[in-house]
Amino acid sequence: MNSLELASYIDHTLLKPDATREQIETLCHEAIEYGFASVCVNPCYVSLASSILKDTKVKVCTVIGFPLGATTKETKVFETKKAISEGADEIDMVINIGALKGGDVETVREDIKAVVEASAGEIVKVIIETCLLTDEEKRIACKLSKEQGAAFVKTSTGFSHGGATAEDIKLMRDAVGALMGIKASGGVKTVKTVLMMIDAGATRIGTSSGVAIVRNLTETDKNCY
Repeated sequence: MNSLELASYIDHTLLKPDATREQIETLCHEAIEYGFASVCVNPCYVSLASSILKDTKVKVCTVIGFPLGATTKETKVFETKKAISEGADEIDMVINIGALKGGDVETVREDIKAVVEASAGEIVKVIIETCLLTDEEKRIACKLSKEQGAAFVKTSTGFSHGGATAEDIKLMRDAVGALMGIKASGGVKTVKTVLMMIDAGATRIGTSSGVAIVRNLTETDKNCY
């Protein structure tokens, strides 16, 4: 895999609470330069990112109910509609993790359904926060996401105590089948890890280390993998 191919998997991400306008501008220009799939930014920066990326192939991704997933369905719907109106192309929503852990599958289903409907046909990625779930709960979350028309399931917010693992990607791929997207996110910082996630079944990678990863592949790793 060459650097351009690898870059096309990456959502170039900056979700830190202290991220500044200048850092988001840099993020967007890096995404253009390296050919990343999208930038993933907090909702307050969607309009800015959209204005910078307007005439490029780079998509604007934002997060909904982030990072806990514990806001109401109505709040997530409002966030989604607002983000779409300001130029978001992709929505990464966090499920109601507590509802799933408590066996309230219907609340989780309705949460996902509402955000997918509010997205008006734009891509929705459902963050299931794998480190907090049992394997059976992961399968349930994946199946609910697929049933409600989400385009992707995503491992992690990157703000809990664990991130993506190849084992979880394989489990998620088994749960959703061959066609649905899977995003590996959380702790993906090296070429080796990216390729391991893709080999396990990931079709998108969320990382704040995209530039370093692509540069590393270009300079040293492309002959090793």
